Amino acid sequence: MTHRVLLADCDAMFCAVARLVDPDGAGKAPILIVGGSRGSRGVVCSASYEARAFGVRSGMSIAQAERLCPGAVFAPVPGQACGEKSREVRAVLQEWAPVVDQASIDEFYLGMNGTEALYRGEPLDATAQRIRRDILERTELPVSIGGGTNRLIAKLAVETAKPGRGGTGVFVVPAGGEADFVAELDLVALPGVGPRFAASLRDRGLVRVRDALGLDRHVLEEWFGLRTGRWLYDRLRGVSRTPVTEDREAKSMSRENTFAEDLETDQELETELIRLATRVCGDLRRAGLGARTVTVKLRDFDFRTRNASRTLPRPVSTERVVLPVVRELLTGLRARRRVPARLLGVALSGLQAGGEEQLPLLDLEAGLESERDRRVAETVDQIQQRFGREAIVPGRLVEGEEGR
Repeated sequence: MTHRVLLADCDAMFCAVARLVDPDGAGKAPILIVGGSRGSRGVVCSASYEARAFGVRSGMSIAQAERLCPGAVFAPVPGQACGEKSREVRAVLQEWAPVVDQASIDEFYLGMNGTEALYRGEPLDATAQRIRRDILERTELPVSIGGGTNRLIAKLAVETAKPGRGGTGVFVVPAGGEADFVAELDLVALPGVGPRFAASLRDRGLVRVRDALGLDRHVLEEWFGLRTGRWLYDRLRGVSRTPVTEDREAKSMSRENTFAEDLETDQELETELIRLATRVCGDLRRAGLGARTVTVKLRDFDFRTRNASRTLPRPVSTERVVLPVVRELLTGLRARRRVPARLLGVALSGLQAGGEEQLPLLDLEAGLESERDRRVAETVDQIQQRFGREAIVPGRLVEGEEGR
């Protein structure tokens, strides 16, 4: 059976949403950068195609973006509005496809098998055009759609479809044309080929996909290892076996903050750490999840980024367990290099559905939580939902505000 897969990718989503929520400011800016205000110490979340022409890219510091594009308008990240728009887009897509696999806040894979009769045998690109118009009309968000016989081809095709890169908004690779389509690409365009891997390929004279097609699979395995060699051999030919399924789960949840001024003391960092951990635990519980791995991310004043993680015996979701872990991880990071910090983050991963097992009362040192912990956390969540996030917070955060 020939699979039919589409990928709907919202075009510069954060910029598009910023323009919708601020029509008189960001909405009138032809050159827009989203991620923070002018002069802030944040990083670029998204940039309009006009800003990208000046070299502005996601992940770049706001300061560097200002130097490259001094005439741009800068806007904060409209996080809540983006989440709402993402749900709107997904709802529209679920009316068109039997399977919608959301890969990120702005990317949605559609499994279109079984829709041939429903859409009277029309070509897949014609269906994609109708989906694109429907999303724009109902959500006000422009999307590009790529298609093919698997996820890899749809992902590569959507890059060709993007109007900001000369596309028309829809591009579908016909069945049987996968290898020829991929052969014309640069190796760095293949998902999973990052800068380091691309450099290793260049060292062997491999820049374009066509350069590597003549290599035997065993040669690639010898150069890059068995797993990577096989993976690359398939990628070069447009082969992907990852199915489109709605059962995919989020891999992690995180909260982080870039400070307006570097934080230098352990006390300042710990106060911010508590704030971030409390919020991400709340996010986790609202999603009905628990997490096994806790990670603290620290970016020093000189942009050196360091991480420390710990995996717990069972999934957890409460501050009572998470806070001691993040404190210890931060202490270890600071002990190894005590310098001013510009960013701090807390991530929870190894996510599983929460509340599925009856937990006994266990030691805090064991990294486990009890049913009482969960009941207390749920009560706090209910109070905050009714009276606001600041209605009840850890005492350390109150002390931190009073000391400012």
